[in-house]
Amino acid sequence: MTTTEFRTTAPHERGTPGYRRLGAALWCSGLATFVLVYSVQGLLPTLADRFGLSSSTASLALSATTGTLALAVLPLSAVVESWGRVRVMTWALGASAVLAVLAPLSPTFEVLLVVRALQGITLAALPALSMAHLTHEVSPRHLGGAMGLMIAGNTLGGLTGRLVAGTVADVAGWRAGLAAVGVVSVGAAVAFRMLLPPATAPAPSHTRLRDLGGPLRRHLRDPGLLCLFGIAFLLMGSFVSVYNYLGFRLLGPPFLLPGTVVGLIFLGYLAGSGASTTAGRLGDRFGRRRVLWVSVLTAIAGVWITAPDSLVTIVVGLLLVTVGFFGAHSVASSWVGRRSALLDGGVPAQASSLYLLGYYAGSSAGGAAGGLAFDGFGWLGLVVYVSALLAAALVLALVLRRVRAAV
Repeated sequence: MTTTEFRTTAPHERGTPGYRRLGAALWCSGLATFVLVYSVQGLLPTLADRFGLSSSTASLALSATTGTLALAVLPLSAVVESWGRVRVMTWALGASAVLAVLAPLSPTFEVLLVVRALQGITLAALPALSMAHLTHEVSPRHLGGAMGLMIAGNTLGGLTGRLVAGTVADVAGWRAGLAAVGVVSVGAAVAFRMLLPPATAPAPSHTRLRDLGGPLRRHLRDPGLLCLFGIAFLLMGSFVSVYNYLGFRLLGPPFLLPGTVVGLIFLGYLAGSGASTTAGRLGDRFGRRRVLWVSVLTAIAGVWITAPDSLVTIVVGLLLVTVGFFGAHSVASSWVGRRSALLDGGVPAQASSLYLLGYYAGSSAGGAAGGLAFDGFGWLGLVVYVSALLAAALVLALVLRRVRAAV
């Protein structure tokens, strides 16, 4: 082992300046990522009306980004990690912000889909590298709380992107809405680079695509990781479906709400911000399995509460879905990195990439399938569809009881 392979300083402990700077920087990274990826979710009814599309076709503006992100996340994050996590995360945020500035210039819906697909590629390495960076830089006993803080940034990013894009679009059109998102993403990228402390752990040695096979097989043979990857797919497919199509429901009868009011449904994300941090810390303290089960059950209860045509029950149910999703996601994502780190031959960055492949594939494929359920059978059809996904996630969470409790 050469001297360059040794850790320069001890991993960050909670309460230290380095921990706070790292948490704030990756909070900005999560915010920027989710601003860019999910800003169009608040514009789906507007895009459907502007281009004469069905709700499921309009949702391709979101699926194009999450689909290419899912396809590219594993090879890109594995190969580019050896270039330096800090450097790659900075470039990924910068390139994605440039595309965000170009997106409002799209002359047709098809061109917009191409730009959105390119954003998925530029963002592909960022989420996995962020999760791997936390795994290497934070003391293991504080990892759950740190991961929860990063996911809280994801939550606020999702909220900010939807509210900014939707609110500005109501006043000045969808192009202005996307332009405002571009400005937010540039600011978040700059803040990320200024806040991020120097790495305490060295970059791994150079990795080639053909070197991925061994660690990939080891990860895919571990039953615990397989369950967590499946849970990521099912959770995200259900969550995106609810938020994708609830706006269409509220714009139509019997509610007929104005677009600005409908955009306020995304304030429900604030509940997820607190839930992710709290769930991460509870998982560290009381066990990930217990917190994961409770979170999934909370989401199942919430989606059924949205079924009646009542704004009160819809809001309550949406909050429960959001809390349940972010609680489960916070626990599962931190669990993946730790389990891989203790697995013989495990590579946390690759395990995080596999988790995110499932996560964004769920967003793309699960969200698109949710549109077919909504177009064909209305909101009740969507509730049944989402419930089926969450029930499957609960089964996988229960299967984890039989898995060797390595971490």
